[in-house]
Amino acid sequence: MRKLKLEELNRASVSEFKEQEKLPVVVVLDNVRSMHNVGSVFRTCDGFAVEKICLCGITGQPPHREIEKTALGATQSIDWAHYADPLQAVQELREQGYFIIAVEQAEKSIMLNHFKAETGKKYALVFGNEVNGVSDEVMKNIDACIEIPQFGTKHSFNIVVSAGIVLWDFFCQNTINGIKR
Repeated sequence: MRKLKLEELNRASVSEFKEQEKLPVVVVLDNVRSMHNVGSVFRTCDGFAVEKICLCGITGQPPHREIEKTALGATQSIDWAHYADPLQAVQELREQGYFIIAVEQAEKSIMLNHFKAETGKKYALVFGNEVNGVSDEVMKNIDACIEIPQFGTKHSFNIVVSAGIVLWDFFCQNTINGIKR
């Protein structure tokens, strides 16, 4: 088996990416501290063609050397906005018709493998701080909570791993529900 060369991957240019159909998902980063995590989330969102990232509170913003180190240019392709207050981002997204989902371990959370995305529905996925998770203020204003099943001794995944798992699930469900990829 031979690995493909970069020119064989047929990747979209930034301008082509901006015009292509997107996964009906916005990612909200609620006070994420690590610039490397922020950059990696940009890169993951680019890979799944999400609509936008909302960087909230203390979450770092491009341009920043540490973000670019892991984003590898994805800050140019993914639309993003900064909100001083994560709750403001959530409220604006709700007004725009997004169903707000926290990715968190909480009472009455739905295990990811039991969550079924609805065709035609837009989702905002909130990922929280590396230590404290999704803020209490945001948790009081969500429509649902998804939890990733875990079976080991640790109590959480890294935020980038969580984003990758959840976005992959949403991508697969939207592909199955007829979103052409």
